[in-house]
Amino acid sequence: MKRFVSVGECMVEMSEASDGLYRLGYAGDTLNTAWYARARLGDDWAVDYVTALGDDLYSQQMAQFFADAGIGTGHIQKVPNRRPGLYLIHQADGDRHFTYWRGQSAAKAMADVPGVLDEALAGADIAYFSGISLAILAPRSRGKLLKAIHLARKGGARVAFDPNERPALWTSPRVMGSTIAAAAIVADIVLPTFPDEAALFGDASPEAVAERYLSWGAEEVVVKNGAEPAYVASRESSGWVAPRPGAVSVDPTGAGDSFNGAYLAARSGGASPIEAAEAAHSLAAIVIGHRGALVPHDKLKA
Repeated sequence: MKRFVSVGECMVEMSEASDGLYRLGYAGDTLNTAWYARARLGDDWAVDYVTALGDDLYSQQMAQFFADAGIGTGHIQKVPNRRPGLYLIHQADGDRHFTYWRGQSAAKAMADVPGVLDEALAGADIAYFSGISLAILAPRSRGKLLKAIHLARKGGARVAFDPNERPALWTSPRVMGSTIAAAAIVADIVLPTFPDEAALFGDASPEAVAERYLSWGAEEVVVKNGAEPAYVASRESSGWVAPRPGAVSVDPTGAGDSFNGAYLAARSGGASPIEAAEAAHSLAAIVIGHRGALVPHDKLKA
């Protein structure tokens, strides 16, 4: 059995439903990617989520939600007197707006116990993490996560990384940029988003983003750009992959994460980078047509 292991934070999601009411769900960038990877990977793959949860009701319900979706929970730590973070999504002026409550987030403590992350990632075939996985941790804990990722890579894992820059989570752009660079050095596949990269690193084009990550050691870079074509680059080839026309966007939450999950699943199945990006765009087109970050697996199959 091959293993896809995703590391990060899942939160309680409150998304607008109707008549001023909100719908409760669970989501977070690395959980979203694990969710969509699970939907696209075959039965010969196990998908595990690595995080820390609290000892409260919502932590219990969240872990059960993962398990019901076929996502392994064996490496989720329980942290007493903590609980999951929460975020609320509301629509205004034609765009999404997020408000976060994560001061007591148990996921911030997921690297506190020595060796736990090393054990969780041991034997992974694909190890996935993001800039948010790093941002929520204290500086010393970021080092522990990067060490665990490095050890997994030495053990044979292919490491995938989405920089997913969120300035509000970092003490400064300098710290964010240096940490993203350190993470990229241990990654085989990097899945950045062009507007984020342009804002942080000053890249003038998706090609410049890909060139920078390739120069840092990545073997493969896919630069997402919303509804615009994605730029796919490796040391041997490069190309543009446009989304299929006609997709209707109801809520773009989780679209980039679903792209990542579908891309990695397709690559693991032998698809070329271009073919994998086409599959990723197709899945993202489904996701943006639904509210909330996670589309039920049965709807994806339909």
